[in-house]
Amino acid sequence: MYMSPFILAVLVFSSASTCLSAFPPPLQHILDNAYQGPLYAYPTSLTQGIIPVPIHSHNDYWRPLPFYSALAVGAISIEADVWLSNGTLYVGHEPSALTPQRTFQSLYINPILDVLKRQNPPLGFLPDGITRNGVYDTNAGQTLYLFVDIKTDGRETWPYVVNALQPLTVNSTDQLTPRPVTVIGTGNTPLVQVQSQMPRYVFYDGPIPTLNSTFSNITSQISPIASTDFTANFGTVTGTSLNDTQLALLRQQVRTAHAKGIKLRYWNQPAWPISTRNGLWRQLRTEAVDLINVDDLEAGAGFSDYGDYW
Repeated sequence: MYMSPFILAVLVFSSASTCLSAFPPPLQHILDNAYQGPLYAYPTSLTQGIIPVPIHSHNDYWRPLPFYSALAVGAISIEADVWLSNGTLYVGHEPSALTPQRTFQSLYINPILDVLKRQNPPLGFLPDGITRNGVYDTNAGQTLYLFVDIKTDGRETWPYVVNALQPLTVNSTDQLTPRPVTVIGTGNTPLVQVQSQMPRYVFYDGPIPTLNSTFSNITSQISPIASTDFTANFGTVTGTSLNDTQLALLRQQVRTAHAKGIKLRYWNQPAWPISTRNGLWRQLRTEAVDLINVDDLEAGAGFSDYGDYW
């Protein structure tokens, strides 16, 4: 959790009769009253001090606060499972988890728009008055990857996904142009409709194992990121790292994807034992896998009550 440095700086030592400031009284007075005027009101302070980290918030909608929980630890990638029902996109892992309130609009589109609005205040210091800052103040150029996992029929659901994303779109060109949010369609997302979309605002989650065979024609302009099931791809892992055969496969897949300018993500990694999970996270990162798929956000971001930073 991010804490303002002033929370620590104004720590007060108290006794039964007195409260002694950690600083001389004149300086303490300045600190105590700093936020009463506009001078120290930083305009893009919502994510001030949060460092973006290359982790993917797997099943993000399960978080206590979808999107915001990932934002708080610096995750640069999130995921929403969407189900089309009566013209509305609902978010949840399965139909029994859907509620009228938990929609794609309410849990993701509106919160993301709100954060982007806060990070791009109309200050009027640029000739055109336009900024395109991302969600993280410490790296305004970092895009947020939003994976939209279509669970219902892809062809039927696709137009509703595209329509829901309209508030996030801006004018583009025929070149791949980085923006504050990059949307990746996965699950039942129809590849043909992604390929035919121009300008393209939604991309396709490519299949890692077949980027050098049946999907060899896929480029980064269609699939900026490719994914696959870790366990189905590598098999069982014993110990805290891949064996030689598994490691050779990983390196081959990384070379193939990166030669195309495509980033990689492996999901369904072992979550237990923790030593195996952390060892694999470390190995995947060392071998240049771009997004580390995590279920435990704080552990994945490097925060831990147990000191087992990976």
